[in-house]
This record gives sequence, structure tokens and C-alpha cells, in this order.
Amino acid sequence: MAELMTDRETAVLVPVPAAGRVVSPHRSRLDGAAALGVPAHVTVLFPFVPPPLITPGVVDALATAVATVSAFGCEFNGTSWFGEDVLYLAPRPDEPFRALTRAVCAAFPGYLPYGGAFADTIPHLTIGERERGGGLPAGEVADLRAAEAAVLPELPVRAQVSRVWLMAGGSAPGSWHTLAELPLAPE
Repeated sequence: MAELMTDRETAVLVPVPAAGRVVSPHRSRLDGAAALGVPAHVTVLFPFVPPPLITPGVVDALATAVATVSAFGCEFNGTSWFGEDVLYLAPRPDEPFRALTRAVCAAFPGYLPYGGAFADTIPHLTIGERERGGGLPAGEVADLRAAEAAVLPELPVRAQVSRVWLMAGGSAPGSWHTLAELPLAPE
């Protein structure tokens, strides 16, 4: 329990281990979340309930929300960008990811994706970004373009999505860890 006392944030995400072999070498240099211990993933909801407020009831409510979406297959067959700041893989189809976000947000209406910073939440798996949290530099556009050139020949990545993870952590390297693995409804 002492470990949880140092956690500052939580996130609900879909781990995508199949993408790890393709993106991990680049994420380790260009995505601050990788250094914190967050695996290759598509975010369902961040920020989520603060760690001190995670109770069995919260986990049960999250499990119920997640189970409203059936397990699904997806493919990451190309890269995309948010401006020149974030390079990512876009999942196809993206609707099941959007359905997960809608279901979790409906169960926890006080928590908006990315704190409500964006009008539309676009499902994505980050490869790299120009700035890490707190404005720390991660990579330059040239670094991101080089990562894109290396990733493209390795695509597509196919994944079967059957669960989400509730993770918690802080800003220390390797601090993020899984609190719960929650299944989607069977296909």
C-alpha cells in the first residue's frame, strides 16, 4: 500500500503488446510514458480517478463499463500525426476504442479524456512526441520522421483486444504499474 501513496495519477488503457516490437525502440527515446513504465497502448481515459480514491467499488464500476464493449480485433496499418508534435499509429477500426471511452466516461462523468482539452478524442498509439510532460523535450521533428521511416515497413500490426488495464504511477522512471486487468465482453 505504501507504493500507492507515491502514485499521482491513474489511466485506463488498452495494452497493445503486439505493437511493442515495432514501436518500443522509438518509444524508449521519444515517448516519455515509456520511461515511466507505460507499455505500448491506446488510451481509453486519462486522467482517471486519483489513486487514493481507487476502491473496490470504483474497480467494479470500471469493470462493468468495460464489459459493455465486446472484444475485438484491430490493425495498425499506418502512421499519423497530431501537427508535427506527436507521431502515432492509428487503429482500424477505431470505433471500438471510442466505445470504450464513451462507456467509461458514462460510468465516471467527472472524468473527461485528457481533462477535456480536445473536442474529439482520437484513438492512437503514441510512437513519439516533441515534448514530454512538463514541457521536457523528447525529440525533434527529424527524430520523429526517422522513427516513422523505421516503423512503416514493419506495418501492419494486428492485435486482439480483450481487456483494459487500470494503471497508476507518477513521474519517477518505471513508476507506472497495473492495478487491475478488466475483461471486455466475449466476442
